Amino acid sequence: MDSTPSNPGHRSAILRRLGCAALCALLAIAMPAGPASAEASWANMGDRRLQQWRALMSDKRTAPEREQLIAVNDFFNGARFVDDRELWQVADYWATPDEFLLRDAGDCEDFAIAKYFTLKAMGVAPDKLRITYVKVESLQQAHMVLAYYPEPRSEPLILDNLNRHILPATERPDLRPIYSFNAESLWLARSRHEQQRAGHPGQLQRWREMLARLDPHLREAIAPRALLP
Repeated sequence: MDSTPSNPGHRSAILRRLGCAALCALLAIAMPAGPASAEASWANMGDRRLQQWRALMSDKRTAPEREQLIAVNDFFNGARFVDDRELWQVADYWATPDEFLLRDAGDCEDFAIAKYFTLKAMGVAPDKLRITYVKVESLQQAHMVLAYYPEPRSEPLILDNLNRHILPATERPDLRPIYSFNAESLWLARSRHEQQRAGHPGQLQRWREMLARLDPHLREAIAPRALLP
C-alpha cells in the first residue's frame, strides 16, 4: 500500500483490498432497534432528508462554489456513520445518494460519493472533484474523502466526515492519499503531491454497481450526460 504498483494487476489488488470496514468498526453508531413505529420514523426522516437534499441543490445552484462546498459538506455530515455490515449486511457497499439519504446513514464512501454527485449536479465542474481513498495515519486505516481542486494544479480542499472543517490538504497531515477518481479518470498517488493517471473509474466494481442502481428519476439531477462508462 505504501508503494505505487508497477502493473495493472497490482493496482487492481490494491483497489480491491482498500475499504472502510475497519475504520467503520471504530466509528460506527448503531441504528436504534425497536418496533415497527421506529422503522417508520426512520423512513419519514429519510423522506425529509431527500426533500431537503433537492431543496439544497436548487437553492445553492447559483451560489459561489465555496458556499456550495460548505453547504453540501454540512448537509451530508448530518447523517449517521454506520458500518456496511450493520446497514446493508455486506462487507462493502457503495450507496447511491438517495439510498444514503433514505437511511440517513452510511460509511465514509457514502458520504464522499453523495457530496461528489451533489456538487456536480449543482454545477461544479467534474474535473474539480475527486473521490479520494486515503489512509488515516494515526489509525492505519483506509478512509474516503472528497477533494476539491479550485484549479487543475492547485492544492485541494478536503471534504470529510471525520474532520468536518473544510481544510487544504496540507492541513490534513493525518491523511495519506492512495488513489482518487471521478467520472472520467482514475489516479494512483505517487506521493502526497503527485498523482499518476491509472485508467478509468469503470475499473472499480463498486462504482459500476452503484451507478447501475441510480434511480432513473434522479439520474439527470445527480449524474447528467455520459456519467456511465
